[in-house]
Formats: sequence, C-alpha cells, structure tokens
Amino acid sequence: MSDQVPSSPHFFRLIRRGLLVIAVFLLVAAWLVPAPLETAADPMRPPNPAKSAWFLLWIQELVSHGTAWMYAVLLLAGLFVALPWLRRAPAGRAAWFQPGERLVGTVVLVIFALVVVLTATALFLRGENWQLRGPF
Repeated sequence: MSDQVPSSPHFFRLIRRGLLVIAVFLLVAAWLVPAPLETAADPMRPPNPAKSAWFLLWIQELVSHGTAWMYAVLLLAGLFVALPWLRRAPAGRAAWFQPGERLVGTVVLVIFALVVVLTATALFLRGENWQLRGPF
C-alpha cells in the first residue's frame, strides 16, 4: 500500500477554488481601488526622478551604480531559468529546503532579500537626480 495520495481530483479541486477566490478578489479590488496613474506625460517637463515600475526598480537601482551590473542581472535571470535543471538528485517529496540543496535555497533567499532591499532603496530613498535622501 502506497502512502501517497493521488492529486486528482482532490488537489486540483482545491486549486480551482483558490483560483476562483483570487480572481474574484482581484476583480473587486480593481473595481474599488483606482490605479495610481500620474498626470499625462509632458515631454517638456519629465518627472525627476523618473522611476520605473515597482517590479523593475531593483534593476534601475542596480544599474545606477554602473551599467556593467546589467550583465549580472542577465546572468541571474539565466541562472533562475536554469535552476530546475541544476538539481543533483530528483526530490522524493516536495519541500522548501531539500536536505541536499540547502545552499541553493540559501542563495535564492539571499538574492530575494537583495532584490527587496534594492527595490525599497529605489522606491523610498531616491530623490531628485537619483540622489539618496532620507525617507522623510
């Protein structure tokens, strides 16, 4: 007798319900909360600083320290794309940190923390001409 539970239909039923709840929540939130759009673009008076979307701010912050950092971003993107194929042994059970792959998990967490710090720095600590300023 196997100790495994088949994923269909129990797991997929749960996933379908969760997807429905999230979709309804996002539709209601999009209907109730207006998008934070700025005024119409004026090429004669560009905003200072011009910040990218929040999910790209960490790249803007990193590239502001030197354009060579763009190669690190590209290398990082390639590493994350290849991450599933870098496993040494197939996992028996799903777990956040497999016993033999704690180094990879730690590296991914450190990179995630760096992305969060760079995003927060660019979002809250950058002022005119991309100068560092206090948060208040």
